[in-house]
Amino acid sequence: MNRREFITLLGGAAAGWPLAARAQQGERMRRIGCLIPGTQDSHGRFVAGFRQRLGQLGYVEGRDLVLDLRWAEGELDRFPALAGELALLAPDVVVAAISAAVAPAKQAMPTTPIVCPFLIDPIGLGLVASHNRPGGNVTGIMFTLDGLLGKQLELVREVVPSASRIGMLVNMRNPSNAGQQRDAELAASSLGVDLVTVDVHSPEEIDAAFQTLIRERSDFVLVLSDLAFNMKRHRIAALAIAARLPTMYGLREHADAGGLVSYGTSILENWRRAAYFVDRILKGTKPADLPVEVPTKFEMIINLKTAKALGLEIPDKLLALANEVIE
Repeated sequence: MNRREFITLLGGAAAGWPLAARAQQGERMRRIGCLIPGTQDSHGRFVAGFRQRLGQLGYVEGRDLVLDLRWAEGELDRFPALAGELALLAPDVVVAAISAAVAPAKQAMPTTPIVCPFLIDPIGLGLVASHNRPGGNVTGIMFTLDGLLGKQLELVREVVPSASRIGMLVNMRNPSNAGQQRDAELAASSLGVDLVTVDVHSPEEIDAAFQTLIRERSDFVLVLSDLAFNMKRHRIAALAIAARLPTMYGLREHADAGGLVSYGTSILENWRRAAYFVDRILKGTKPADLPVEVPTKFEMIINLKTAKALGLEIPDKLLALANEVIE
């Protein structure tokens, strides 16, 4: 066999190789580690949205990349150990689902690019130098914006104009709650309402927290965006209805579970946007050169079934503005 025949034969054989085999001959398969605070039930749809967007960007799992998922199952204290597990796999990029997962990821993988779709106060927490120039190995998408908590409190007054004493559930074990609390306090001061802050250290304390809110004669309850509250969203909704307390949330999952109103960022959309950051990083862009983005999609969900159970009449203008009304 001469050289030309051999090259022709080799080329024909290569055309018949499986795509995965050909990918291995060229660019190596990439690893994406994911630190996820909840469970498949609470966060599975976000991961599915991320996967879907990666597919739209041309990536095929098993051919171009592999996802290494680590679920904290509601226990944020597990993040350091889970980050250590991921570090042993040497991922090309880590998606740290919430701000509280970023620091453990940075400690375990100080040079690995980290993308967070749920950033809260990243400058205050020392995760980035600035939004425009993150400067390190962390970037991503903001979950809250200045004024978001103020907008939520304004909506509270739209639903119950007489509300002057508003309870607030906060989890101070989660450092990202501090920024939300400050924003809420500033907004409450400008609106002339009193905040009754109840610190909930664990999901088991939620029942007692509502007893405190009742004793303090709260007119409405603002529930800050937090994993512990999201994991217990059905219980919170049930307690609120039993106490005849209207509730406002930043996550739509609460309204889906029976909460009265939610207004905030679409977490699903932020996860989908995270795929863009991963794509850019895999193509060579450094996280330090990828500005932190602000969310582009906000949604208001109103649960009319809950409103009726509480004996509330939701103003028509709010119903018209809602992205979804649950009946």
